[in-house]
Amino acid sequence: MSLDRTPVSARVLDEAIAWQLRLGDHAASMQLDAELQRWLNQSAEHAKAWAQLGGIDRRLGTINSPSARRALQRNAATKRQHAVSRTLLGLVLLGSLGIGLALQARPLPVWLADASTGAGEQRSLTLDDNSRIQLNSRSALDIHFDERRRGLFLHQGEVLVETAPGSDPRPFIVETAQGDLRALGTRFIVRREGNATRLIVLRSAVAAHPDDGQTGRTIGAGEQVLMHRNRLGESSAAPIAADAWSHGMLVVDDLPLGELLKKLGEYRRGYLGLDPSLESLRISGSFPLHDTDWALAALPPSLPVRIERHTDWWIKVVPAEPAAVPSK
Repeated sequence: MSLDRTPVSARVLDEAIAWQLRLGDHAASMQLDAELQRWLNQSAEHAKAWAQLGGIDRRLGTINSPSARRALQRNAATKRQHAVSRTLLGLVLLGSLGIGLALQARPLPVWLADASTGAGEQRSLTLDDNSRIQLNSRSALDIHFDERRRGLFLHQGEVLVETAPGSDPRPFIVETAQGDLRALGTRFIVRREGNATRLIVLRSAVAAHPDDGQTGRTIGAGEQVLMHRNRLGESSAAPIAADAWSHGMLVVDDLPLGELLKKLGEYRRGYLGLDPSLESLRISGSFPLHDTDWALAALPPSLPVRIERHTDWWIKVVPAEPAAVPSK
């Protein structure tokens, strides 16, 4: 049976993720199972959200597996025991990596942006027209409302936009270096990806217009498109739970392991690398963003990898060590 990928409401997705985390934090019990079943029976949308998250996790068994939970618990204990040591090591690494960090410094327009976030930070804002936006990690945008239009300019990163209901005649437009995205009473995500902009529409529709002036196209709910300065790519289905990051979760479906680490790297500082021999591995699952160490600890129970940790600022995912050959 194919999985229904159409978006669910933000409220229901939030509740499904809360249930997932609750089950991961508690031992199985008849009472907890009964409470979950009552929630699932309340509406078809509850069941769909649970299927979207749970269907992915069953293929990987990461956060919800007992071995993963033990790994996360061990990781948390280690963090408490070595907090002072990590701080000192981080200060030493700050000096040794000074040049590398300088090279990663944000451009001036990002420093001067009206709203921005650092690594691992998210920020929610209510705009003058009561529209709501949420900035993801390492994001920056300018806000410009006047008598003609309501405008945002996304310099970098990712923003979730939910336009306010009402009769404001001014168009709501999100701009990037690649073009304009005009909201048509909607909820959507805009993400800068190198020299392109990704649009993911969660509700209603958005009119996308590349910067070179060619004819644009309307992207509907449940669709995504990659916009370049001179063209729009083909529309495709939006990722499952594309806005899960706004609830503190990262949900991936058959993603290359290197891409997962790249996404997790947006929520932490320092180096997070992958051994080249592991580039063919793919992964599905849901991972907490509030503590990326937890997410990394969930990898070894399901994949042939181990986490090589020099300091909190220098981490690499490498092949699991081969089993020792018994001596004769």
